[in-house]
Amino acid sequence: MNNTAARAAELIGEIKAQIGGETAVDVAVCPTFTALDAAGKALSGSNIKLGAQNMHFQPSGAYTGEISADMLKEFGCDYVILGHSERREYFKEDDALINKKVKAAIANGIKPILCVGEKLEEREAGKTIEVVSKQTLGGLDGLSKEDAGKIVIAYEPVWAIGTGKTATPAMAQEVHAEIRKILANLFGGETAEKIQILYGGSMKPENADDLLKEKDIDGGLIGGAALKAGSFVSLVKSALKLS
Repeated sequence: MNNTAARAAELIGEIKAQIGGETAVDVAVCPTFTALDAAGKALSGSNIKLGAQNMHFQPSGAYTGEISADMLKEFGCDYVILGHSERREYFKEDDALINKKVKAAIANGIKPILCVGEKLEEREAGKTIEVVSKQTLGGLDGLSKEDAGKIVIAYEPVWAIGTGKTATPAMAQEVHAEIRKILANLFGGETAEKIQILYGGSMKPENADDLLKEKDIDGGLIGGAALKAGSFVSLVKSALKLS
């Protein structure tokens, strides 16, 4: 919940000027709902895609305050973030609800970025893999192999978001590898290798190179470091080194 429409357009303009023409890596920005129109216009002529931060699974109806897939598509959204840890924590979204959203996004031609991750107490209790596996399986329940090719997974250790803490590259890779294994069991190894798994636990310019070198870390779901053009562009450049 950052930036007015005007500020979002200004920020995107700064990012677009530096990396708007890149084609070697996938880049998307996901501003708040009220900035989608301005963001879409600001992205015009660039290769940077537009995404949203959430959506409802129903196409319309008595769901005051909610946003449907059609509403996102009208602004040119290619992606939508679903199951973010803050949605799970503050708005009590569970795996069954998130699964409905994932299916609705795919049915409407929007690529869902499904977020999974454990809290600090869960990691300290040795439940990281258990929690992440449950969320991944729950979020992808009922999807076909064809559907699986239209998703992105983001691992976000909740204890590392906005705290300045980060999982070491080895810690992050361990969980990413486990997610890849789950995907292979569900959809086959070939499909699993094609699905992008992003790291979403305070990736920043100082640690991006080391994180992105890991075999199963395909990119980042960026929070605070995306609020300044310089740091976001730096992260994209870290990805470009490996492209």
